[in-house]
Amino acid sequence: MDWQALQISLKLAFWTSIVLFPVGIFMGRALAVRQLPLRPFIQSLIFLPLVLPPTVLGYYFLVAIAPDATFGASWQWLTGRQLAFSFEGLLLVSLVANLPFAIQPVQNSFAAIDPDVRDAARVCGLNFWQALWRVELPLAWPGLLSAFLLTFTHTLGEFGVVLMVGGNLAGETRTLSIAIYDEVQALNMTAAGQMSLLLLTLAFASLLLVQWKTQGYSEKGRL
Repeated sequence: MDWQALQISLKLAFWTSIVLFPVGIFMGRALAVRQLPLRPFIQSLIFLPLVLPPTVLGYYFLVAIAPDATFGASWQWLTGRQLAFSFEGLLLVSLVANLPFAIQPVQNSFAAIDPDVRDAARVCGLNFWQALWRVELPLAWPGLLSAFLLTFTHTLGEFGVVLMVGGNLAGETRTLSIAIYDEVQALNMTAAGQMSLLLLTLAFASLLLVQWKTQGYSEKGRL
């Protein structure tokens, strides 16, 4: 087991999930409730990483954060570090790649809330934040849980964009998925099998928890 690569993977998955959690709530709710202009265009941009090859996303992101690009040069001027082949660059591309997983489950949960519930909250004198905290979030929590777990698990197994943007720097950008690839290349199938089994177990456990919680919530709703 490459414990250093596992640590990098867990760190990347944690910060990606934490940062995208509030983004998923507000963007998911806006897409579910509000009549946004250019809504099909916005949704297409958000869900593009689901169909776009990871290497393509990684390529365009790598071009944008290169030291001679405006964004990359500005970051290097502010921090003294380049974004390409760094953990910060990995985090930024991970945020983009995981937008669909952070937004879609939340959007579906908010869309399932009866509009009369929101009207009743306004009639009771609740402002937007009070209604969101006391009424909508408790009703939409299965989608929030699904979004967090799916984002975390998908980030753990991400390979294409991680390799394109971060490379394979031990202790900095070498994640568990890249470590598995390296072990297979070295014909060390035992180590590759152990790390693959860990990712498989984490992915299955996350999906099982999502199914269990959402099914239990649905059964309570029918009762």
